[in-house]
Amino acid sequence: MLPRVLCTLPLPEPFASRVALHAEIVNLGAILPEEELVAAVREYRPAVLVPQLRDAVTARVLEAALPELKGVAIYAVGYNNIDRTVLRSHGLVLANTPDVLTAATADCALALILAVARRVVEGDRIMREDSFTGWTPDYLLGVELDGAVLGIVGFGRIGQAVARRARAFGMSILYVPHHQGAECPPDLQDCSREVSLAECCREADVVSLHAPLTSETRHLIDAGALRSMKRTAILVNTSRGPLVDEDALATALEEGWIFGAGLDVYEDEPHAHPRLRTAPNAVLLPHVGSATGATRARMADVCADNVLALLAGTPPPHPVALD
Repeated sequence: MLPRVLCTLPLPEPFASRVALHAEIVNLGAILPEEELVAAVREYRPAVLVPQLRDAVTARVLEAALPELKGVAIYAVGYNNIDRTVLRSHGLVLANTPDVLTAATADCALALILAVARRVVEGDRIMREDSFTGWTPDYLLGVELDGAVLGIVGFGRIGQAVARRARAFGMSILYVPHHQGAECPPDLQDCSREVSLAECCREADVVSLHAPLTSETRHLIDAGALRSMKRTAILVNTSRGPLVDEDALATALEEGWIFGAGLDVYEDEPHAHPRLRTAPNAVLLPHVGSATGATRARMADVCADNVLALLAGTPPPHPVALD
């Protein structure tokens, strides 16, 4: 009898064609509440669980899969939705899909920067409403990026990819390291400078967030950070919603503490703060940072690599440290 791989949602090819040769794939077809996910795990007893970032993989979910469970292969880079304490205590393995979505997410961050800076969504709405009355010198003025300072909070793969793209727009780079001892890559050393978060917020014309979500980074951008930013500054978040205090951000946008914000992730995802939804100076995307066909297929391929290794009892190519 083949071991089971339990996916909460079906994954793009080549996941199924690769994994089906070695395991029975069960697709739940939905993001389930904890009770229902526990029941499904108990029913199917998977050797490998393949959740999405929206799944709450709690201690109860993981313990319900014991003793058959060998590990978890999340179809995402982030894994803050998984109880890693339980995995560690039972000697289980967690794997993710890094690297392959770097370019797509960096492109999304640049798209948000440009959309907010040049008020693209406001202009689109004006034309659709047929309310444009003609060009004037001060109409729909935006923010110039050439010569502006980009502050990157979390200077890992995606943050560095954003920096490289920003250089093409004539921007200089400030960065807050993603962890202690992180080094700036050689190709960015001549245009980048390491700073504290406070200095980044104070000096940058655009602040782009690329840090992981931890207890230390939750609400990293709060009312104090927003008040310290320039009134002409832009905040962009393509990392994790809870990095930003959305209530404070809504106030900042309403009262003009900053120029605007571009968000792809939210505190209470899939819902955006109601005051952000009505803010004309906010550009809101529905968590599409990695949403290209090629990227999602590469993620599925990497996820299949991880699953096949877990099934074989060998270390997956992309393990997550559980300490």
